[in-house]
Amino acid sequence: MKSRCTAPLLAAILVGAMTATANAHTGVGATSGLAHGFLHPVSGPDHVLAMVTVGLFAAQLGGRAIWLVPLSFVCVMAFGGALGLVGVTLPFVELGIGLSVVVLGAIVALRLRAAIPVAMALVGFFAIFHGYAHGAEMPENVGGFTYGVGFVLGTALLHAIGVGTGLAIGNLREGRGELMVRSTGALIAIAGVVLLGGLA
Repeated sequence: MKSRCTAPLLAAILVGAMTATANAHTGVGATSGLAHGFLHPVSGPDHVLAMVTVGLFAAQLGGRAIWLVPLSFVCVMAFGGALGLVGVTLPFVELGIGLSVVVLGAIVALRLRAAIPVAMALVGFFAIFHGYAHGAEMPENVGGFTYGVGFVLGTALLHAIGVGTGLAIGNLREGRGELMVRSTGALIAIAGVVLLGGLA
């Protein structure tokens, strides 16, 4: 898995560095890029809901999925960010982000089981849209490299919150924990429908 992750991360780092050199204002990008990148995923409700839900999904699956599923999202997201940075056209980005909230929330609500590779592929598919949005919306006056590092860290934090919450609640006795996690997934899916309605 580490070897699969390396290529997208290197792509994001290299593209971010090139973008920083070409577009950033001297003395500004390096200092503010990390903060801008970190705040981008944690300040948007669609990103927050989707990334926390990835963590909840991973916690439900348990075992190696607890770190492989979020890692898959982060790696593919970095690749999507690189596409956004260089201006590659990706259609239906907002739709893909909204659907990620609905689909992932529904999966948690229904407690659907999936093989780890299938779960990784599913979250990776949606990660492309989230990453592209991060890259495409990078402010012109920040450093691309530090911005990329920032949104990766912000995403990892949201995944960690989802995993931690899922594991903590899931350990409650008499099935209450599972019910709470599944109810949370249902609420997230409903929120995703509302977000999609706002795109209409």
